[in-house]
Amino acid sequence: MEPLSEKIKQWIDEGKDPRSAHWQAGLESVMNVFDTYLEPGKLIPVQPLEEKDIPVFQEALEVIDLSPNLQAAFLPPPVANKITPPESAEELQRIDPDKPSYKILIVRSEKELRLLCIEISPHAKKFGADIFQAGALLGTYDYTDRQECLQSLNKVLRAHIWEKEKWGPEDHKRYTVNWFERVMDLHKGTIAVDTDRSFFHTPTLIKSNRIDAIFMLIFETFRKQAENPDEPFKEKISAIQAIADTNQQTAQCNEMAEKAVFQLLNVIKDCELVNFDSFTDKENKQFKQEFDRTVRRIVNRLKPVYQELVTTKTLKDSRKENDAKK
Repeated sequence: MEPLSEKIKQWIDEGKDPRSAHWQAGLESVMNVFDTYLEPGKLIPVQPLEEKDIPVFQEALEVIDLSPNLQAAFLPPPVANKITPPESAEELQRIDPDKPSYKILIVRSEKELRLLCIEISPHAKKFGADIFQAGALLGTYDYTDRQECLQSLNKVLRAHIWEKEKWGPEDHKRYTVNWFERVMDLHKGTIAVDTDRSFFHTPTLIKSNRIDAIFMLIFETFRKQAENPDEPFKEKISAIQAIADTNQQTAQCNEMAEKAVFQLLNVIKDCELVNFDSFTDKENKQFKQEFDRTVRRIVNRLKPVYQELVTTKTLKDSRKENDAKK
């Protein structure tokens, strides 16, 4: 990676405003610090949020829709207030230094890096977004009304930073699963989404129909959770793995898979993402078949997960044994 100091010098040598060159470099350095915590296509807080910060994050999470190639960081006041533009850059001053700032940084790394810095604090004197590329301020979007700012952000993102080239099937899958995770987090069906990019809303993107799309979404969501299991998930798997009787172990694994499918179907139903009453007899039959098939797929996906947990536990036990012998 090119050192930021070299980039700043190059940008200034090219005639870019030193203020915007230094400010973009500073914002890039922030994103570099938190890079390992971010996930492409998702808005991620860079540190645990305090209770008062959660409503602001949830407002942003509901309206900000990201293509799967973008990195996005939510900066609460303890971080955001330490990051301020040059005092001489009056056009970049969006909030007084003594007020709690809530910034969102979004980066597109492909081609030439482009970066958006967004201020959405309720205490801002000027809400909006600043767009940077190659050390230059490409443009600003200013709003006096905060709700107008939040509702307009996707137009800004799609115009200036979204991936506009043709997406492949994996891009549509990642985008759709990321959207559904936001639905689950907020338990709302009003989450911003480009229905032309989501295979759930446009099943033809994956050469399928709406029943297949429902269960593909469920399986892909579960698979992502299984690849990055949290502690409750690990505990459930460990409890199943500890069962000596093979038949009982299989039964428990099936039960866990069925519960997972039902839970995700309930989210879809509660958030009114699908009108299940509109299914034809043919679709109802397919629904039952796909339900059973998805349960089997999840069970098969669980096997390598608990095998990996067993391997990890064995390695830990082995290390403890070796340490005890020393």
